[in-house]
Amino acid sequence: MADVITDLPCNTDGICMMCKREPLPEDLLPCNTCASPWHLPCLSVGPETSADAQLWDCPDCTNLTASIGAGGAGTSGDLVAAIRALEADESLNETEKAKKRQQLMSKSVLPPSDGDGENRVKKINGSGNDVLDILDKSLTCSFCHELPERPVTTPCGHNFCLKCYEKWVAQGKRTCANCRRSIPSTLRINSVLVAAIRIAKASKCSIAGEYRPQVVHHIRNQDRPDNAFTTERAKKPGNANAASGRIFVTTAQDHFGPVTAEYDPERNQGVEVGRTWVLRMDCRQWGIHFPMVSGIAGQSEYGAQSVVLSGGYIDDEDHGEWFIYTGSGGKDLSGNKRTNKQHSKDQEFTKLNQALKLSCVEGYPVRVVRSNKEKRSSYAPTEKGLRYDGVYRIEKCWRKIGTQGYKVCRYLFVRCDNEPAPWTSDDHGDRPRPLPVVIELKNAIDITERTESPSWDYDAEKKCWMWKKPPPLSRKMVDSGDLEDGTSKMRRVKQKEQNTKEKVLKKFKCEICQKIMSEPVTTPCAHSFCKPCLEGAFAGISLIKQRKGGGRTLRAQKNVIKCPTCPNDIADFLQNPQVNKELDNTIKLLQQKEEDAEEEEEAEEKNVEGEEDIHNASEETMDDDKDNISVPVPQTETTPQETCEQKKPTRKRNKSSNGENGGVMVKRSKGYKVA
Repeated sequence: MADVITDLPCNTDGICMMCKREPLPEDLLPCNTCASPWHLPCLSVGPETSADAQLWDCPDCTNLTASIGAGGAGTSGDLVAAIRALEADESLNETEKAKKRQQLMSKSVLPPSDGDGENRVKKINGSGNDVLDILDKSLTCSFCHELPERPVTTPCGHNFCLKCYEKWVAQGKRTCANCRRSIPSTLRINSVLVAAIRIAKASKCSIAGEYRPQVVHHIRNQDRPDNAFTTERAKKPGNANAASGRIFVTTAQDHFGPVTAEYDPERNQGVEVGRTWVLRMDCRQWGIHFPMVSGIAGQSEYGAQSVVLSGGYIDDEDHGEWFIYTGSGGKDLSGNKRTNKQHSKDQEFTKLNQALKLSCVEGYPVRVVRSNKEKRSSYAPTEKGLRYDGVYRIEKCWRKIGTQGYKVCRYLFVRCDNEPAPWTSDDHGDRPRPLPVVIELKNAIDITERTESPSWDYDAEKKCWMWKKPPPLSRKMVDSGDLEDGTSKMRRVKQKEQNTKEKVLKKFKCEICQKIMSEPVTTPCAHSFCKPCLEGAFAGISLIKQRKGGGRTLRAQKNVIKCPTCPNDIADFLQNPQVNKELDNTIKLLQQKEEDAEEEEEAEEKNVEGEEDIHNASEETMDDDKDNISVPVPQTETTPQETCEQKKPTRKRNKSSNGENGGVMVKRSKGYKVA
């Protein structure tokens, strides 16, 4: 059960935290030690006389004094001594003293003394990197004045520690301690603030030399077992230990096209069309489709490598040599809803859908795997598991209204493999065929067709499908494990290093526009958006729904407005969303720091360039002065060609007829010149 606080001081706005009113000046009683203002009528035990009022200590300081008497001069004694020393410091004004008193009182215990007064002040003020200082000044809890470890944000836009907030609510308080607006009894932890504070603290530790990177032991691909499930621990969670199995081919995870014999060093066969597997993990071990859950393998800025037809979308149409594939997204998969088949929003050409669209534009080959879970297709495998059906090419993509009333992304796949399909008796692969007629294209939108020649196309002379353009270079890690020293051959993507400010600002992105938030608001479900983005997403939607039935007006019904990120109702919050001013100030300070740093770098570069120009100009002036000195040169006959060369403005060595240097050495900025 939470501790019940009987006495509370006035907050920073001058409002008593007990009666929630602004006290009269004659009713204010300052503490003799910490100088915190208290409302005299709300005190359970106050001073009896005016003389006692001048030497009165608040309940917090009284507890500290009692602890000193019981336990001796310990950390509490240091705190009282630090407060009294702070009051005696004439270099600080009253505002600065009040702020430092709050910091000392919130920490309750001073850090261990290091014998240096200056270092102690730095520890008290919380010195560190700039980002942590900004967060420490802007996002502190209004109760304990500390940087919260488990921050929660009220609908009125104020941040608190979860523990402090629970204590406040446990006292029966249902209004914010800062603005007196109503607050809910429970709040979710603001994960945006958690991530930003964690990054800032980690950066400070790394600067101070306290950071120790985690040691990761890499297991070579050749040393992994053929079967992933080799231990009891791996068997219990099911398919969760998929990465423990060995990859039998040497293709990267972003490899385009079929897996041929050159990528199969042991068998020298590759993966044949018609190969079947029981689990997706087995399919992954042979490099055909790497994701264990997603039906699309690809990257939005790189392209899609493979897809799986498993009956996840009812709009799919399978005709064997060609099929119409539905993109990903549009379903509510929050929590454990991994099998939800109902659409809840429109699909868009983003993420994996954009990867398929890019493969369509570039004409990349896409590996296709069919699963027995697709019950509506005549071409799906009859036995349990998955089957590799070769490579296809995406010829067109578009969007249309799906069966469930939402827009879906659609892709026309046409087979273009050199091996025959598993369901045919032909002894040769595909030949170029005309595109099928798709009726739904008449009412489609956002139609995309390839305008240039495809990267993967049919060669009439060689009578096979092949790369007409160089395939995209792999950007993923390759672990072949075939080096002589026993180490694995790895190739990683080099990522641009980001400073702490960029990392923290990246966490402050709006979940709608994916840009740094302006006028940030935090919903009761702990999701952060720009206020204009959130209001624009629900523009025109009425909070009250008028109903009519049978010629009579029914009672108005409240509309349920779901959060853009989760299914929680935020209709009440949208009536008057409040900007989180603390977070807004933090973002502005970080952006200003970033701009100042960029300006300083540009100024330094300009200064360096200016100094180099001045240095070069002075050296050229000295060279010109030295060049004007007359030096006797032997009289020699010159050919017409030599005369033409002497007239050129470029400076070259003057040579005598016998090939020897006929002058003196003059030092220049880029070497030596013979004059």
